Amino acid sequence: MSAEFLISFFFVFLFLFPIYEAAPESALVTQIPGFNGTLPSKHYAGYVTIDESHGKNLYYYFVVSEGNLSKDPVVLWLNGGPGCSSFDGFVYEHGPFNFQVGEPGSLPQLHLNPYSWSKVSNIIYLDSPAGVGLSYSNFIDDYNTGDLKTASDSHTFLLKWFEQYPEFLANPFFIAGESYAGVYVPTLASEVVKGIEAGLKPILNFKGYIVGNGVTDTVFDGNALVPFAHGMGLISDDLFQEVTAACQGSYWNPADERCQNKLNKVDDDIGSLNIYDILEPCYHSPEIRGIASSDSRLPSSFRQLGETERPLAVRKRMFGRAWPLRAPVREGIVPTWPQLGRSSVPCTDDHVATLWLNDDTVRTAIHAQQKNVIGSWELCTDNIVFHHDAGSMIKYHKNLTAKGYRALVFSGDHDMCVPYTGSEAWTRSMGYQIIDEWRPWYFNGQVSGYTQGYEHNLTFLTIKGAGHTVPEYKPREALTFYSRWLAGRTI
Repeated sequence: MSAEFLISFFFVFLFLFPIYEAAPESALVTQIPGFNGTLPSKHYAGYVTIDESHGKNLYYYFVVSEGNLSKDPVVLWLNGGPGCSSFDGFVYEHGPFNFQVGEPGSLPQLHLNPYSWSKVSNIIYLDSPAGVGLSYSNFIDDYNTGDLKTASDSHTFLLKWFEQYPEFLANPFFIAGESYAGVYVPTLASEVVKGIEAGLKPILNFKGYIVGNGVTDTVFDGNALVPFAHGMGLISDDLFQEVTAACQGSYWNPADERCQNKLNKVDDDIGSLNIYDILEPCYHSPEIRGIASSDSRLPSSFRQLGETERPLAVRKRMFGRAWPLRAPVREGIVPTWPQLGRSSVPCTDDHVATLWLNDDTVRTAIHAQQKNVIGSWELCTDNIVFHHDAGSMIKYHKNLTAKGYRALVFSGDHDMCVPYTGSEAWTRSMGYQIIDEWRPWYFNGQVSGYTQGYEHNLTFLTIKGAGHTVPEYKPREALTFYSRWLAGRTI
């Protein structure tokens, strides 16, 4: 074999398989304050700079699979808001630890979570966009953003992240998220697919995506609440018939005072419930649902709803009959937004996550900037002004599934924030042929929910008794359907 041949082969190999640095050892998390055991897999954390000129840095926490790390899928997890940190998923839902409140003045105690999604996947928790969670920029204008820019920035993050972790490039790659990530996920997936089709390096092995209780479409989401409330026995048959007749089935955009008055009656009946799970009690007084717009704890994008059509758009253009039903945005009442946050909405509590992530030793251990640089961690922030500029997600879902990418749309069936009735309706509206007719699915021999499968690899799934953040309410069932779907098995 000639030297010329070897040299030619070497350059061809470099062209086809560009060499990247291996996982950065500087990102390895070697100790985790509050946890005293042995980790079942490696953890990495830190920043990826997506814009050098602005100093725009997105923070990630990467949990390597406890199974076969070289073959198990890589899953990017995104929480919603917009403006909420993906540490919500890490701390409260499917992360590697269960967090237990410690003694006064001490850190929470961490124990291994037997239902962590890292049991079957490598999982990246990403704070996005910049200004959310532990992500930041040195250029304040970067905090004025929206759906499309967030998708583009997250795509840049992925390309740079896989350059740093090239050993995971061959793994199947999925994007997952919940609530307003119902927008984040399909818009980012679209960017990823466009990058693959354009031949951008590194080429991601993208296979599909998962959306839980996800915001999707103004009309479908806006019209979902009233049928949900009726089906759950929260309003009477008489009221349901009256509001349906008055509003002609269009609850998200009341055409007249008669419709509005009937919607007010619906709100009277459901107004004291836990919007995120109607089965659960509220941790705070239900009066908090009427938080005034001057409350500084709320993200500015929420306080500005109704004041302008730019940040997040007017409520009725986005979600329509959001929460509370009777509260005109002009009067300064803030409608509930999916995943607004545990400390700023009723029935929720973010104490443990806030305490842990604002501790200096924790920040150092997980390679995050300290509070004197980027401020305190908040579950949901008011640092950003966010524009919903992508429109309905249905066109994104149609395009992605038509190209053969797998899609799982799941809903906790007791969530009143983004009710399953809307998700079921919009998946059905895609017009795909049903190939797996509505049926129960099981865990441990018990019905855990219902599912319907469509052509083009689209699956709709409910989780019985779960609320808005499904893995928080039903961790065993969540790991079950997640594992089965990732492996391509029947749920």
